[in-house]
Amino acid sequence: MEAHISLIQSLVNTIKTEILLPDIGMSSFLCPSPYDTAWLAMIPDPRRYDCPMFKGCLNWVLHNQNEEGFWGDYDYEEQEMFGGGECLASTLICMIVLKKWHVGSPLIEKGLKFIHENAELLLLRNGHGKFPRWIAIILPGMVDLARAVGLEIIFPESTKSAIANLFSNRQRILEREKLVDRNQYYPLLSYLEALPPTYKISHETILKHQDNDGSLFQSPSATASAYLSTGNETFLACLQSLVSNCTTNGVPSLYLTKEELSKLSMVYQLVRLGLTEYFDQEKDEILARIYRNYKHEKPITKSIHWIAVELYKDCLEFWLLRMHGYSVSPSSFCWFLDREEVRDHIEKHYEYFSNVLLNVYRASNLMLPDEHKLEKARTFSKKFLEKIASGGTRGESIISSSHRRMIEHELSLPWMARLDHLEHRKWLEEKDAFILWMGKLSCHRSSLVHNQDILQLALHNFVLRQSIYRMELDVVKRWSETTGLSKMGFGREKTTYSYFAVATSVSLPCNSDIREVVAKSAIIITVADDFFDMEGSLEDLEKLTNAVQRWDGEGLSGHAKTIFKALVDLVTDFRVKCFKQSGKDIKKNLQDMWGETFHSWLMEAKWSRSGGAPPMQEYLDVGMTSIATHILVLPSLCLVSPTTPLHQLWSSPYQPITKLLMVITRLLNDIQSYQKEEKQGKLNFVLLYLKENPEASIEDSINFVQYLLEQLKKEFLKHVLEEPCSLPKPSRRLHLGCLKVFHMFFNSSNRYDSDMDMFHDIQKALVVPPLIPKLKSPMPLPEQLGPKPWVSVTKSLSGQFSLERFPRKSFVGCQMPPHSGPVNRWEKMYKLSSFKLCFA
Repeated sequence: MEAHISLIQSLVNTIKTEILLPDIGMSSFLCPSPYDTAWLAMIPDPRRYDCPMFKGCLNWVLHNQNEEGFWGDYDYEEQEMFGGGECLASTLICMIVLKKWHVGSPLIEKGLKFIHENAELLLLRNGHGKFPRWIAIILPGMVDLARAVGLEIIFPESTKSAIANLFSNRQRILEREKLVDRNQYYPLLSYLEALPPTYKISHETILKHQDNDGSLFQSPSATASAYLSTGNETFLACLQSLVSNCTTNGVPSLYLTKEELSKLSMVYQLVRLGLTEYFDQEKDEILARIYRNYKHEKPITKSIHWIAVELYKDCLEFWLLRMHGYSVSPSSFCWFLDREEVRDHIEKHYEYFSNVLLNVYRASNLMLPDEHKLEKARTFSKKFLEKIASGGTRGESIISSSHRRMIEHELSLPWMARLDHLEHRKWLEEKDAFILWMGKLSCHRSSLVHNQDILQLALHNFVLRQSIYRMELDVVKRWSETTGLSKMGFGREKTTYSYFAVATSVSLPCNSDIREVVAKSAIIITVADDFFDMEGSLEDLEKLTNAVQRWDGEGLSGHAKTIFKALVDLVTDFRVKCFKQSGKDIKKNLQDMWGETFHSWLMEAKWSRSGGAPPMQEYLDVGMTSIATHILVLPSLCLVSPTTPLHQLWSSPYQPITKLLMVITRLLNDIQSYQKEEKQGKLNFVLLYLKENPEASIEDSINFVQYLLEQLKKEFLKHVLEEPCSLPKPSRRLHLGCLKVFHMFFNSSNRYDSDMDMFHDIQKALVVPPLIPKLKSPMPLPEQLGPKPWVSVTKSLSGQFSLERFPRKSFVGCQMPPHSGPVNRWEKMYKLSSFKLCFA
């Protein structure tokens, strides 16, 4: 493991010096485009007409052919509809430019062979003769140009009909569309390089549509063609500026000048991959600088052609700044709602704005109370994302399967129900997790997506965490067995569930003490709660409750004695760790919290056994304690924030953020458990609402609780994200992590009570290494990762989870298994129907 940590540190140092430290230009920020690079290589040097002006671009083409013979990005296994269109266009133009300059003959032969052998696959797979507009414009143009320079493109007989359809479709487009049409996301003129010579365009028309930056629709290929056609020096100056900013000689498919976007994207990528613990200082400096610009930035007129860029940047800025405690307004990216022509443009071309809409939707996850504009943005984006997820893309799919999976994931699972560790894995594995927005040929991608140092660091960091988590789980399991909690013979044995949820919920630094104390607390809570619900007599329950409140187990026996001894063991061990770190003795605080929790379980047991039904408010006052989330977060805050005064953590009444956590988790539990608890004769908030509102249906009760939850979660998020707050950020993040766990367990069903629902998530979190399509180097072998790294979580017939070693060969080419001021007082009332929820 030491070698593994050393490798991680080496990668961190490299990223700090080579990626984060330099000011990366926007041209280097975007991935090189073979298609656009080849078009720049077509331009001759005016002093030596037999040589290219941009020799670096030609060299890039010479050195970036794929082993199979094509240029570009094509995934055979993804089997995307029209996924080979860009690949085919790029390969054709790269061969054309090599032919033009009489170089790379073996590469040309290899490319011709690739086209002949794969044209059927590239042109016919799922196409059924229907091609997206851009393919119908670009491919015929490249075929014409290839034939004009003498390249013998041999298409298989089976593709001749498809090729003929392409040329017919192009002709229809040329006859039907205006040269510059606002109804087309990319007008015909932006494809200038691919338009046939017979389609006459005057120099005046081209120059009329030149952008302020000197480009033609920010497209390097169109700008290169415009310069070749007109000889205009402003076009040339734009291209020269672009090339000078490209350190790799490969130019991107878009000419951008917004430097801030590269910094935002860097931080965003590090956050989504779970790597910010290594770059805290750099991240904070970047965000502070962005926020200074945010506060002083003057409104700008956003051109219709820059909607995607502007909206993507603004969403990213809002999300990152709000997530890190900065005060930002939704208006900073919801401006599109106030501009009818922009909304109409997005609605007409929503497929092209798919990732921008996805980022609008993600930003709306951070909605605080009374942010109505953010609510509208969420509704707007969700409507079109649901169309895309359902396949409703009007027969011209430009959405990759990887990108569609990300959209489906975002829509199907609420943000607050996702565990950070598993989210980092998904971001790492999905090929199109970090696309930017659609270009005229395909998606624009950041070069960070394919940066091998970042991918390697993310992989090694994830696998290292897996190995640490497995070792810690072994420790927790041994403790559970030693104390007798895992052998009680009744109720739920949730040792693995408890540790898995704690370890994967929130991205705190690797602090084993915090994860172990929370996991052990969760195990005791589960066992004790089941003892009060189903096993102990009322006399046993009263004895155990009194023992906990006295902190004296004399007179206890059987299960009650086992539970109390385990609790004393947990508290004693944690007191020592806390005292070593902070110099504080928290024994009395711990005893008081556990005492009130056991008392709440006793109250619920008495209600259930007597058949009584307290008022909803009284039930909730007890229920928010019996859910025991304060037990999970408050003690561990002494380790997360050792300098925070104890009275700020657990003084009575609790902090607003803690009280909100307690009531939200109780309601999340109740909304998914009411059917089971009704059969068991237990009380439940959903059922009590029906009792107090006889005219209501069960659907009314559920809708009421769900509405209540939405309001409470916005309040909770405000305390988590906004500054100033009486608790430090790590403490608030731990509260958020706890809520995520409960939201995950009780999102659409009661997963905590299920024996198998969590099986594959546990495998992915603790066992199976990520499979990364973007990583060029092979997966690290087990022997590189220390002793006993590869294990499997299995479930025995008795319902116990255990860890077993995999044979080493099982992981060769492994696949994934199926699958305003400090808050001193909080007072909020929601008056719905006959019920009032009040805190003071």
